[in-house]
Amino acid sequence: MSVTIKEVKTKKDLSDFIEFNYQLYKDDKYSVPDLKMDLEKTFDKNKNAGAEFSDIQLYLAYKDGKLAGRVAAIINHRANETWNVKNVRFGWIDFIDDIEVTKALLDMVEKFGRDHGMTQIQGPLGITDMDNEGMLIDGFDEIGTFGSLYNYPYYPQHLEQLGYVKETDWHELKMDVPAEVPERYTRTVDLVMKRSHVHVKKLNGKKDIFQNGYGQKIFDLVNESYAPLFGYSKMTQRQIDQLIKEYLPMLDLRMISLVETDDTHELVGCGISMPSIVRAMQKSGGKLFPFGWFHLIKSLFIKHEENVELLLIAVRPDYQAKGITSLIFNDLTQVYINMGFKWAETNIILEDNLKNLTQWSAFNPRVHKRRRCFKKEL
Repeated sequence: MSVTIKEVKTKKDLSDFIEFNYQLYKDDKYSVPDLKMDLEKTFDKNKNAGAEFSDIQLYLAYKDGKLAGRVAAIINHRANETWNVKNVRFGWIDFIDDIEVTKALLDMVEKFGRDHGMTQIQGPLGITDMDNEGMLIDGFDEIGTFGSLYNYPYYPQHLEQLGYVKETDWHELKMDVPAEVPERYTRTVDLVMKRSHVHVKKLNGKKDIFQNGYGQKIFDLVNESYAPLFGYSKMTQRQIDQLIKEYLPMLDLRMISLVETDDTHELVGCGISMPSIVRAMQKSGGKLFPFGWFHLIKSLFIKHEENVELLLIAVRPDYQAKGITSLIFNDLTQVYINMGFKWAETNIILEDNLKNLTQWSAFNPRVHKRRRCFKKEL
């Protein structure tokens, strides 16, 4: 029986779109489900600031009358204008091990792109850079992270069969939390602060985030420091406001390290991390209610796992050769030691971002996962 494709138009369709991933990976010990409420917001233009400058169409694939796959077709006009390209993205792609299903889904994204004047398809990418991206190509026997995707090994095999090729790869690093802060950081802290006239700033509650403006400063810094990276488009003010309101208050402020100038208090560096919540997400099944919230709160603030997720590090371009990361690592490493973490895992790092990949050398880093963005000319 042939594959049939259905556009997502109703709430029931959207529910099927979200639930398909949960069902496909129901018994997989490495997959980490997204929060259902987050996904519902993601595809609501009234609730997702990043969706207001994108064209989005969701599709479902059926084989023999059964749901067999899903995909999102996305045109991020802001990113296309930034990089002077005409790209359509595919994201949130999942499918059974059937090449006909995969082809039918991607054919729809390709058609969506051509109908809108696009010349290339790429993915997996999200609506914006704050969404999970990259298809796992190595590390299938490693549990996922809250900030990354998981997929079965047949996914990239299908894409290659359909003529998709590598556009770029990301690495993820796993490393040890040492028994004490490495000497290379402790011995340079005073020198870096003196030479660059900076100091480490720790956040003191919501007042610092909101009234004192550090939430805004953090995302302004991310915009400036991430601007040259693959596919990045600067966050709008509405996106920033949303992130400040919804995500920063969830974090343990001990695990955020800021570096600012002594006189003007300009933010020149930041490191943001959090306890791993992947086990809690698996227990919750992607749902906060009735008991999912308890597992998340427990992992975040009561009894955390042995590992910490390093969400992002950002340094202002004019300070990137001044040892700012040494101050961040010195501060956060001591926090991790005091909190009893045993190991840490980075978020995705572009394979050609050598500065970022090599800055972890004091922590015995290992590349344990690789992800790929595929592309194809239309």
